Amino acid sequence: MENQHRYCVIMCGGIGSRFWPYSRTDLPKQFIDFLGTGRSLLQMSYDRVLPIVPKENIIVVTNEAYAPLVRQQLPDLADDSILLEPARRNTAPCIAWAAYHIKALDPQASMIVTPSDHLITREREFESSIIRGFEFVEAHGALLTLGITPSRPETGYGYIQVGEEFGTDINKVKTFTEKPDLELAKVFLSSGEFFWNSGIFLWSADAIIKALHESAPEIAAKFDEGLGVIGTDRERDFINVQFPACMSISIDFAVMEKAQNVYVETVRFGWNDLGTWSALYDQSPKNRDGNVTQNCNVLAYNSTGNIFAVRGEKLVVVDGLKDYIVSDAGDVLLICPKSEEQRIKQMVNDAKLTFGDKYL
Repeated sequence: MENQHRYCVIMCGGIGSRFWPYSRTDLPKQFIDFLGTGRSLLQMSYDRVLPIVPKENIIVVTNEAYAPLVRQQLPDLADDSILLEPARRNTAPCIAWAAYHIKALDPQASMIVTPSDHLITREREFESSIIRGFEFVEAHGALLTLGITPSRPETGYGYIQVGEEFGTDINKVKTFTEKPDLELAKVFLSSGEFFWNSGIFLWSADAIIKALHESAPEIAAKFDEGLGVIGTDRERDFINVQFPACMSISIDFAVMEKAQNVYVETVRFGWNDLGTWSALYDQSPKNRDGNVTQNCNVLAYNSTGNIFAVRGEKLVVVDGLKDYIVSDAGDVLLICPKSEEQRIKQMVNDAKLTFGDKYL
């Protein structure tokens, strides 16, 4: 029987700039069917939690510009299950609003918070891990993050160092480290003490609100002013004023790195945050030359290890290309070595400085 006090918050406000130009401001990556399954990353995230929490307890937090896309892709969601941010303020204000909103509806609530753009391949193991996580936070009033066993010295992820063991696959968090350089990532990998930070969290609404008061009181104060308003028809007017006034900060910096009751559950459910073209390449089927084509027509000669993502009916013909990203979104063509993809964010910034928002 489902636990009616368990909720899911799907964070869906990002613009996916590392997947530019395929991911654009008006259609970010979470709304795209990258894997050819017939379901977008957002829809797959929704499907994944349906066996774990009641459908009516799933809440999507997104930018107000994406409300039509969310309603189109998740038609079963009630309007009051879509929280519309009037401004982008990173994950801490997003999670704070969701926690206050859920607590107003259900003071006994516990919640999983998950991004909308992750890929998880072993869904049964995901369910078991999340249920175990819910049971832990409900019993201990803890803040829990999920840690992924690293398979390589990845410099694009944050890392969690585990401390004292506290239960099956659950440890106290010793340290957080943001995106180390390659040499440090190699040390982390060889030590066996470090796990990738998945960005998936579990806690009770009470526990995260208490932690916000202790570690990010300026954010908590904004939402405290809405007690009695949040969860009512007047909530939207309140949020339009208070939310843009919040500082832009991640939940990791605002709370997780400061709080004392932070734990990590180490999980093995086939996780990838699909944060880069290379991550998508790794997860996609490849032809005999190691090339990936994303719903497009390609003739590739003497070319290996590439990913092609081209919209429309355009035929792509290449010769002698190795380990490249080729992405054509109609008005923007990106050709970039996979080894240099960390520069794509800078390319987006340069395009904005040079051409305004025309190509974003």
